[in-house]
Amino acid sequence: MNASLFFAIVDRSSFMSPGLFMILFVLIFIFAIYAQIRVSSAYSKNSQILSRGQITGREAAQAVMAHAGITDVEITEIEGHLTDHYDPMHKRLVLSSENYRGTSLAALGVAAHEAGHAIQHKEGYAMLNWRMALVPATQIVSKVLPFIILASWFLVRGLTGVVLDFAIICYAVLSLFQLITLPVEFDASRRAKVQLVELGILDRDEMPGVNQTLDAAALTYVAAFVSALLNLLYLLSRRD
Repeated sequence: MNASLFFAIVDRSSFMSPGLFMILFVLIFIFAIYAQIRVSSAYSKNSQILSRGQITGREAAQAVMAHAGITDVEITEIEGHLTDHYDPMHKRLVLSSENYRGTSLAALGVAAHEAGHAIQHKEGYAMLNWRMALVPATQIVSKVLPFIILASWFLVRGLTGVVLDFAIICYAVLSLFQLITLPVEFDASRRAKVQLVELGILDRDEMPGVNQTLDAAALTYVAAFVSALLNLLYLLSRRD
């Protein structure tokens, strides 16, 4: 199906009215706030529970990667709260100070999760490769989208014509990126939970704290995808 035919079908369907959009927007907004509260609450709670082994987040990440045969990934410390991430371009695992030096269940869970991304990279996990391929386009879209939204404020009819098409393309890219992010993050958490127990870093009865932290974080990715998808569907329904 070519693009013009697709848009023609969308035009006739008009499947989302402004009223319906606002209702869904409010619901998703509430869900996003709930997800953030869950993450903050779970992390705060489990960052106060120290692991029995007293292994730091850095040591846990290093152990998980070493077990997978990864020796070329640098582990670095960064300031900020929950600024942890894995940088596949530079093969760098970055942990916030509280997780780099911390020995809590939350710190070990986050550190092992990021190590899970490093394992995905080493194994050539398809979803991670696709997400990496989309990063340049996502970065461009993130810079262009604010100007499109700003332009809509000065247009008499709001987003129309070419401007609307650009907005649709932007949200299509963001929606695809967020969709691919879901299995990447879920898989990294799954790997983390397995490795923490198999390597003896945590006992099984300590895992509920890790599960609670990582499962709460997963909700934020779901909220981001649903939000981007909602905006995309609404823009498609408005196309003349």
